[in-house]
Amino acid sequence: MSKIKPEVPGPGQESVWDYPRPPLLEQSTRLITVRFKGVLIAETRDAWRVLETSHPPTWYVPRDDVAAGALTPSETRSTHCEWKGAATYWDVHGDNEISVGAGWSYETPTAGFLPITGHLAFSPSRLECEVDGERVTPQEGGFYEGWITGDVVGPFKGIPGSWGW
Repeated sequence: MSKIKPEVPGPGQESVWDYPRPPLLEQSTRLITVRFKGVLIAETRDAWRVLETSHPPTWYVPRDDVAAGALTPSETRSTHCEWKGAATYWDVHGDNEISVGAGWSYETPTAGFLPITGHLAFSPSRLECEVDGERVTPQEGGFYEGWITGDVVGPFKGIPGSWGW
């Protein structure tokens, strides 16, 4: 970490360099909305966020707060998180279009992440994601899919040269 210069958080901000490793699971009542091509996919004030060193938060929405018919199981991808376990991917449907594998869940997570069993996370690089009405900026790199908002500062893993962080 000696080469990394964390940004200093301002009032109301938090630094991803203060997040722990292994990650922390934190419940939130902030308004989370997800849209695909303008169609509301999910909306909740009962989300969980995963906070891990160098990563912007990843938000998990209860399945009950996802629109009926918005998801179908995806067979495009398979990943395994060292902290949460095996991910299940979901295709997201909106306005006669499909974003393949744009959602994921942990159906049988590890013990520390049992509260997010079946909750859905969504790709901010392919969907319109908001926290309290603020449009999310996707985490760079196309793999981690964290949600960057004005109240979180980095630098964030995913930028060029960050693979070994």
